[in-house]
Amino acid sequence: MAQRRMISKHIYDSDKFLDLPHSTQNLYTHLIIRADDDGFVGNVKRILLMIQCSEIDLKLLISSGYVIPFETGVCVIADWQQFNKVQKSRHVPTMYLDERACLRMDANKRYIVPVNKH
Repeated sequence: MAQRRMISKHIYDSDKFLDLPHSTQNLYTHLIIRADDDGFVGNVKRILLMIQCSEIDLKLLISSGYVIPFETGVCVIADWQQFNKVQKSRHVPTMYLDERACLRMDANKRYIVPVNKH
């Protein structure tokens, strides 16, 4: 896993992001720093405890579209592929393959959960 991450000024300077509480913004930063090379985070509860944020902060990130949660407790940074590039020779694929299989990439290189049309 890479030791450096890109944090987009595009996101951090947006009114939508700046309207979030500081604790929610802080949580987003910590999730980015600790995400694997595909943007997945498997220890969200530990991060919440470590930085003294609440579940409300996580729910705000989810409802604002910054993070996509899974029933397993894993989450993924929705904009990950837009801003974080890892050289193929150094890329370590995520271990969260079931969660990754549930996602698609939209035209803006954002992770999305496709809607089943049955």
